[in-house]
Amino acid sequence: MEQNEIFRLLEKVASGETSVDDAVLKLKKQPFSDIGFAKVDNHRAIRQGAGEIIYGAGKTPEQICGILSAMLQNGQERVLITRLSVKKAKIISDRFDIVYDPTGRTAVLGENKAPDGIGKILIATGGTSDIPVAEEAAVTAEFLGNEVNRLYDVGVAGIHRLMSHLDEIMSASVIIAIAGMEGALASVVGGLADCPVIAVPTSVGYGASFGGISALLSMLNSCASGVSVVNIDNGFGAGYQASMINHIGRNCHENTLP
Repeated sequence: MEQNEIFRLLEKVASGETSVDDAVLKLKKQPFSDIGFAKVDNHRAIRQGAGEIIYGAGKTPEQICGILSAMLQNGQERVLITRLSVKKAKIISDRFDIVYDPTGRTAVLGENKAPDGIGKILIATGGTSDIPVAEEAAVTAEFLGNEVNRLYDVGVAGIHRLMSHLDEIMSASVIIAIAGMEGALASVVGGLADCPVIAVPTSVGYGASFGGISALLSMLNSCASGVSVVNIDNGFGAGYQASMINHIGRNCHENTLP
């Protein structure tokens, strides 16, 4: 929607010709920017509370730069890019001021939101090898306005390491449990915590782990209540879902204000 169209719509609201609800609905239905190789969703933040996020894998640096340009031109000042290689990040950083994290393979353009969730998101990993997926989840959650605590290498092979952090586990509002191998960490955490647990199976493990399928099935079959599961290595999906959970009470409260 062009700026003059927005002004006309607001004038109709002010005159009573259009209701506030109808105007909001019209804004939510506004089209995308068609730049040929991509159709950039300019109004996702209005519909979902967060702007479009770029999945970097499979896109060329030139395509990513084109999408970033379209986003900036349409008022999106903060952008998260996931699954971005070091090589692509170097090319993009020549044109845009991004902060790149090579561990989680993420890049952020613009400042992170100040934490405004109802509590803290705890991210726990079974092993050090799971940290890349955990960092993708952590950067995503922080980008979306959450305070994140990291608890790495606390898998069941040395469960006393996990038990020494019961205060953090029991005070979190959401926990992301990330593990490969047999994926047992999610069930253990789920049996300790009184908050939602999002389990992330990783592709870490020997041959019979089948690239994360073993951990995925273990987590899906968890006997602990309150455990949900995202796809293999999907740190982004876990971080996004955890942010939604961590904001739901706050958003509901804001929506009831006069």
